[in-house]
Amino acid sequence: MSTPEDRNGERRPPILSSLSPGTLADRLGVSVAAVVLGVLGVAAAAFGGWWALRPPAGPDPAEILPMAGTVSIPAPAPPPPAEPEPVALVVDVVGAVVRPGVHELPASSRVADAIAAAGGFTAEADRIRLNLAEPLADGSRVWVPAFGETSGPDLVPVVTGSSGIGAGGVAQAGSGPVDINAADAASLESLPGIGPSLAEAIVEHRRRNGPFGSVDELIEVSGIGPVKLEQIRPRATVAGR
Repeated sequence: MSTPEDRNGERRPPILSSLSPGTLADRLGVSVAAVVLGVLGVAAAAFGGWWALRPPAGPDPAEILPMAGTVSIPAPAPPPPAEPEPVALVVDVVGAVVRPGVHELPASSRVADAIAAAGGFTAEADRIRLNLAEPLADGSRVWVPAFGETSGPDLVPVVTGSSGIGAGGVAQAGSGPVDINAADAASLESLPGIGPSLAEAIVEHRRRNGPFGSVDELIEVSGIGPVKLEQIRPRATVAGR
């Protein structure tokens, strides 16, 4: 293998031979052992620097992340059971309607639906006093007032037994007619649609004009219209007439 020549034509030693420990020792004027120890020292310093500057080893991901089988996932609580809506509701429509009585309606019905089921208003109905958009409840009563009526018919307690007298001495529907000429105001309040004010009005009319000649003359009392008179008629009487 030929060796390269410099510009003066002299041959230069190969590069590898110039890097050998012996050559370096000759050039540096030291022993070969000193050169070897120096190389080893440089290598050791480089390794030590790498070791000191290397990134710290992180924990094993398997030690940080829990196993899938050990993680408990809470199940959502079931929603409370919804209360079933009634398929229909029953209401009692009374007063100034064409067909007063008990009517069955859909569960989402309102007062306007109850009036329609009862055939609509009569000519005497004071419809402006009603909230036709009000929702209905099962077992409720809708009273349609006539013009001039100040209160609706009183609710009579329902009791069992044959005495015809309920709790508190309230006369029941079958306890006999009320003599409108002899009854006092408290007794007159047992008539359908007669409250304290109308009962006092009947007594005052009787005091000013004398006894009633018939039940039909109740129409002369302020606050009693044709519809209310029809409600009162089956329960009222005039003794000796």
